[in-house]
Amino acid sequence: MDNYTQLNVRIDGHVALLTLDSPPVNALTRILNDELTQALDIISETPAIRAVVLTGAGKVFCAGADLKGRAENIKHPGDLMAHSRRTRECFHAIRECSKPVIAAINGAALGSGLAMVASSDILIASTRASLGLPEVDVGLLGGCRHAMRLFSHSRLRRMALTGYRVGGEELYRLGIVEECTTPEELLPAALALAATIAAKSPVSTRMGKHTMNVIEDMSLRDGYRYEQDMTAAIGLTEDAREAQAAFREKRAPVFQGR
Repeated sequence: MDNYTQLNVRIDGHVALLTLDSPPVNALTRILNDELTQALDIISETPAIRAVVLTGAGKVFCAGADLKGRAENIKHPGDLMAHSRRTRECFHAIRECSKPVIAAINGAALGSGLAMVASSDILIASTRASLGLPEVDVGLLGGCRHAMRLFSHSRLRRMALTGYRVGGEELYRLGIVEECTTPEELLPAALALAATIAAKSPVSTRMGKHTMNVIEDMSLRDGYRYEQDMTAAIGLTEDAREAQAAFREKRAPVFQGR
């Protein structure tokens, strides 16, 4: 991950900080798309990393699809399908990353940027942040299906049909983000939350995220039954036994990720 050109990767302890860095507005270019997907796949299979923070360099989180690059990448039959597949797999790489992903929304997250945010596990915004779907102004559609996980019926359609952007403070008022900070406090807050997650059993957080992903579209009965089965599986791990022993002995647990 050291040779990336549009994604900065920093590992600090058990936390990976991924910073989108595609000037001037961190548009989702093909390069950034592929680097982010690969980095998340590597992180998924790296036991030492237990949590991820995803943010953007500069004043914008991600301004959406790279429209200029789109024209370069879509010239021949089959190009559009390949482009669409790469794009959606990037978002799924966030959602399916085995480690929890915290989106630190430092500025505008539009279209593809909104889809990245909606694919993350926990959201924190700065007062400069905003979420929007501006594709109506360029004859396209954006991440409406991803946005449905965050916004109500009316609000989403207002955004998609008018280009309306929802600012950081309103996102917090609506309960969409956990916190709305000053720009200076955003990254420290996200990293502190990531450190809290990283201190938990990596088995529990990994299996917990996987379970929540699976049961999201299940019925109440089927979803809770699956969750119960996964709880039983977690309970058989060494980390679970260590957590229970530490609770009894009134000490901090030492997790091995097994």
